[in-house]
Amino acid sequence: MYGSLDISTSGMIAQRTRMAVISANIANANTILDSQGKLNPYKKRIIHFAPGDPTAANPAARAIGVQISEIGTDENAIRMKYEPGSKYADKDGYVPYPDISPEIEQINAMMAARSYEANVAAAETTKTMMAQALRLLA
Repeated sequence: MYGSLDISTSGMIAQRTRMAVISANIANANTILDSQGKLNPYKKRIIHFAPGDPTAANPAARAIGVQISEIGTDENAIRMKYEPGSKYADKDGYVPYPDISPEIEQINAMMAARSYEANVAAAETTKTMMAQALRLLA
């Protein structure tokens, strides 16, 4: 039964991280300058999941659950916006912006929230079953 809790816990951690990545994408949807003030549009972050949980305390539990294998960037997620008056425009009058859709990110956030809630419900059910089993043994 502890494996069930490990699975739910790893799922909650993964979805919490996913939500942080989504939040960063939304917050930087119009960021075109880097920290030095140079033209360098924000690169959309993409989270990649993998099976297993290498941080699990139980060696058998390391093969179950989910983990974040990588938080990558989408180098091609740039859209050119026509702004000929901008000091950041190229010779044709276009300024590069991150190609981040707030609507898609909001849908991803809703999916992450629902997945987190499902893992919480599974963990609560597991705890209830373990408590019932202990009461039967006592």
